[in-house]
Amino acid sequence: MQDGKGRIYRIGETDRDILGHSRKLMVYLPWIAMMAISVSEYAYGSAEDTLSDAHGWSQSNTFWILSVWVFFQAGIAFPAGWMRERGILTARRAMFIGSALCLVGFLALSHLDNVAAAIFGFGVVGGLGSGLVYATCINMVGKWFPERRGAKTGFVNGGFAYGALPFIFIFNYWFDTGNYNEVLDLIGVYVLIVVAVCAWFFKDPPKNWWPAHIDPIRFSGNAKTAASLAKNPPAVRQYTPKEAIRTGVLPLMWLALVMTAGVSIFGISFQVDYAKDVGFGPLVAASSMGIMSVINGVGRGVVGWLSDIWGRKNTLVFVIVVLGLAQFGVIWAGNLHNEALFLFFAFLSGFGGGAFYPMFAALTPDYFGENYNATNYGLVYSGKLVSGLFGGGLGSMVVDDWGYDGAYALAGGISMVAAGVALLLRQPGRPRVRDIAPNPQPISREAV
Repeated sequence: MQDGKGRIYRIGETDRDILGHSRKLMVYLPWIAMMAISVSEYAYGSAEDTLSDAHGWSQSNTFWILSVWVFFQAGIAFPAGWMRERGILTARRAMFIGSALCLVGFLALSHLDNVAAAIFGFGVVGGLGSGLVYATCINMVGKWFPERRGAKTGFVNGGFAYGALPFIFIFNYWFDTGNYNEVLDLIGVYVLIVVAVCAWFFKDPPKNWWPAHIDPIRFSGNAKTAASLAKNPPAVRQYTPKEAIRTGVLPLMWLALVMTAGVSIFGISFQVDYAKDVGFGPLVAASSMGIMSVINGVGRGVVGWLSDIWGRKNTLVFVIVVLGLAQFGVIWAGNLHNEALFLFFAFLSGFGGGAFYPMFAALTPDYFGENYNATNYGLVYSGKLVSGLFGGGLGSMVVDDWGYDGAYALAGGISMVAAGVALLLRQPGRPRVRDIAPNPQPISREAV
């Protein structure tokens, strides 16, 4: 099928023809794999005190290890996407390699006292491994569910946050200098096995593939799907990375993600320490991070579903504003020494600090198409390279100079600027909502 703008949709094969089973498996398996790797980022803040005591590291050392991890976790997305789209690296192979590198990362964190060696082992090698798994899982969902990707992408992306919940409590209550080697080694093996088993079933659909039961031009079919397509219409064509950059929209997305992810990473890195600094007990500190992790993940699924109704851009702006307001709320609660209020704003911070990721992941193919999505989203997601630096390492410097109140206020202000940038986003080729096909152009059908 070809629409009036020349975009081709490959319609014919069903998911069962290609996979041998329902494409729903391409939601559940990436979700499980994402839960497995979430411990590397979302539970790290709860483990840093024990790691510092066990290896003789300073607080700054542990923050920079996480910052390097974030840098390489985000940095591998673009080259991995480039290799996948050229057939050099299959989805299954990317997952296998990622699982092995994750194991190496945890072994390094467990057994290496030298900071530089730990930065290389966990930060570089482990970060590359987690990034391969993350990027592969997110792109897999976008390719298999082009007609209603918001809810599916949000669901899978959510696993990357709440999957860490058991480990947050393990690290706060049962992780100490007497057992840290065994705990970290076992976690590494756990990640390796779970991700490798999921990887065995991974397979990309053919280029331009579209589910046969949905008309991508007239938006006919399931009512919910039709409503989602009306709010989030398919990209007008398949944009290569160079073309996507030239539209000016992809660089704006990158900038918005840099600022928003930086605030999110700052919250992940300092939530527990700030809770302890203002005098809250270990239960509140752990619970605040646990709440942030769960709501961070659940929020991703909720806003994914919500974006199918409200539209992706509107939902993204809403989420970023909530994240910004939450930073000011954390300061307020801390100054009042009100534990319940603190947990409430940890709730909001967790919601906003994760929910924007699936919005960017879904907006990228919405704006630029699915065929080059692994590379295009890799470019957008590479903004996290910068975010990791100022959210973790530079964030610790701001805390040292300005205190927690000043750092959280700065984070809130950055979020509001990011929301303003997000307001400028638009789908290339469809500059105005009123131009979006209430009267669709005539369809020409071609054998594909």
